[in-house]
Amino acid sequence: MKYIAAYLLAYLGGNSYPSAEDLTSTLESVGCEIDAESLELLLSQVKGKDITELLAAGRETFASVPSGGGGAAVAAAESKKEEKVVEKEESDDVRTLFSPLPFLPTRVYDV
Repeated sequence: MKYIAAYLLAYLGGNSYPSAEDLTSTLESVGCEIDAESLELLLSQVKGKDITELLAAGRETFASVPSGGGGAAVAAAESKKEEKVVEKEESDDVRTLFSPLPFLPTRVYDV
């Protein structure tokens, strides 16, 4: 990815077809290590091609990749949560028997 970034920076700087030396000097100026094989592979794949056409082709490729932050998964999880709602049964709690008196204790003590 760093080689692509360096290539695009050189292109935006006015160098339509950057060389390995151009990219190496850019990357070394920010402290990156250079893998000559990876750099040469990139340059061989873009040699003689217009960068704007490559970017357009890349956008078309990414358009077919599913993305969106998992909105569908969240909606599915919410629908499952809704299905799991269990109604609470009435209990024999003293407070429910005497609902106007909420201050009563929950346990009934033998006197």
